[in-house]
Amino acid sequence: MINQQQFTRNPIPTIPRPFVEKYRPFHELKRFSLVYTGTVYYTLIMELLNRTYTSILRNHFNEGLEMAFIAGPRQVGKTTVARRFSSNAVYLNWDNEEHRRLIIDGPGSVADHIGLQKSPVVIFDEIHKYPHWKIFIKGFYDTFALHTNMRIIVTGSARLDIYRKGGDSLMGRYFLYRMHPLTVAELIAPATPEKVVKNPSQLPDDQWNHLLQFGGFPQPFLRGTQRFYNKWKRSRLAQIFHEDIFDVSRVQEIRMVEILAELIAQQSGQLTSYASLARKIRASEDSIRRWIGILESLYYCFTVRPWHTNIARSLRKEPKYFLWDWSMVSDQGAKNENMIASHLLKAVHYWTDMGLGNFDLFFLRTKDKREIDFLISRDATPWFLVEVKTTNSRLSKNLAYFQQATGAKNAFQVTINEPFSEADCFSVPYPIKVPARTFLSQLV
Repeated sequence: MINQQQFTRNPIPTIPRPFVEKYRPFHELKRFSLVYTGTVYYTLIMELLNRTYTSILRNHFNEGLEMAFIAGPRQVGKTTVARRFSSNAVYLNWDNEEHRRLIIDGPGSVADHIGLQKSPVVIFDEIHKYPHWKIFIKGFYDTFALHTNMRIIVTGSARLDIYRKGGDSLMGRYFLYRMHPLTVAELIAPATPEKVVKNPSQLPDDQWNHLLQFGGFPQPFLRGTQRFYNKWKRSRLAQIFHEDIFDVSRVQEIRMVEILAELIAQQSGQLTSYASLARKIRASEDSIRRWIGILESLYYCFTVRPWHTNIARSLRKEPKYFLWDWSMVSDQGAKNENMIASHLLKAVHYWTDMGLGNFDLFFLRTKDKREIDFLISRDATPWFLVEVKTTNSRLSKNLAYFQQATGAKNAFQVTINEPFSEADCFSVPYPIKVPARTFLSQLV
């Protein structure tokens, strides 16, 4: 059962009985009209499901009036979180023809539409698709928002930072928050963490199994059926390759990019040879690098590079790629490693975006092929090491070797199939085995 604290107590008109009873104690539902309403139930449940990012927005605007940029994959919940921030928010979506005309007409037209005497919350959704969006946002913010206590939220399903190159800079006018799928720690306690590492808490078995099988995107996670997941995955991939890709590039070889994406999924967590991929697809290495960059910008995959004190040397070495949606990895061992990688990436993004330091995610590999799956750095210094195992096995000697070599504070062998243990693994300064359910509950 999903933690009762995950849900708000505001009544809603209708909720389907079969679904909600699974996720909320029945006595909490007595004041609801439990009428089955088809696909609308997902929207209603999403309205009830608290996210860490709701707290992030509240804290952001309590501290200042800089714009909040929320970037992340499609269907990760950005729009829901933004609209939940204020029930009276003015919502403008670039994909809506009427809204698009308002934005193109300029900041003054949008200001007239909003009515500035209200000091409202304004949400610009998918506005990065507008070629001149930076000029528009800068003009709107400088002219109208600063003098009216207006709070502006900008969301995007392609990396907002790739649009910051050239032109007038928005620096100093916003803070960027990178939104991720649901994870163990967020399901347990969605409030904004007060410290970098949490105390361990147990996630119910059904939620853990859903994360493993269906990933952390809210819709398939909440539905929890293979048939729905199959349809959802097909729809998401079609959206990426037949809609989103045209918003960020002029690439014509769509089928070749699709094949590249399939190969990345097949070799998730493996060292990537651009030359090998180029031979398989029959394209140039430059094209492979460019297409992978596009896939990264659309949150299909992300890069993990080898740790090296010399950053330039690290960039020249072969990286590894993982998927934002780990459920799409077919090999179970690789899927488990990808799930851990995704949790770690969410943690380093959150810690960095919240101003807790500069965190990053790497892997470790020597010339004699000694390797550790992940290293997390804090302010350019190794902090902890992670080796992922599916089942309980002998503690890897590489953990002690690399902990001594890097000076990392902690070294963990994280086991997927081990039951939860209520022990703070971050309090142990030497290499240890720890259940994934314990380790992940202490992140974000």
